[in-house]
Formats: sequence, C-alpha cells, structure tokens
Amino acid sequence: MTPEQEAVLRSIRKLVDFWRITPGELGGIPSGAPARVPAPAKPAPRVPVVKYRHPITLETWDGEGPQPPWLRDALTREGYTVDELRAAPPASGG
Repeated sequence: MTPEQEAVLRSIRKLVDFWRITPGELGGIPSGAPARVPAPAKPAPRVPVVKYRHPITLETWDGEGPQPPWLRDALTREGYTVDELRAAPPASGG
C-alpha cells in the first residue's frame, strides 16, 4: 500500500470513528469484503440532428466532419444555396 493510500485510510477511519458510522451504514459491505464499485454508466448514444437535406434526393448531413459529396455537388454543380439546403429545425414536442 502506498503512503498516500495509508494516509487516506487513516482519514477515513477518523471520520468513521467521529461520526460513529457502522459497516451497515456503508451500504451493507461486510467487514473484510472488498468494496464493489459500480461500473460507470454508458452515455446515451448521440442522435445526429439533420442540419442539411437535399430537396430531391433527401440525403442528409448533420454538419459534422467533412462535407459529403452530395452537398458539394448541390452547391457547386446544381446551383443550390446553403439556405436552400438547410433543413428545417425539428419541431419541439411538448
């Protein structure tokens, strides 16, 4: 055990003694049993928000990363403007 860990344990023991905390109050961990640390919660998957949509092909882009080829073609070859390709904001549910 490192000196830092020993110092932390001394501090914890002092606090437990001061507050008269019982093992049962610590979540029912039996003395001598290793504490189980819950696994960190997985973050919710990111749902991409469509920011650009081709009016004919309906291809979409969320605005992150490099521009997709369909967007470059729509702007340079097909004559669309950025405003024409901008998707309508999602309707707020409530």
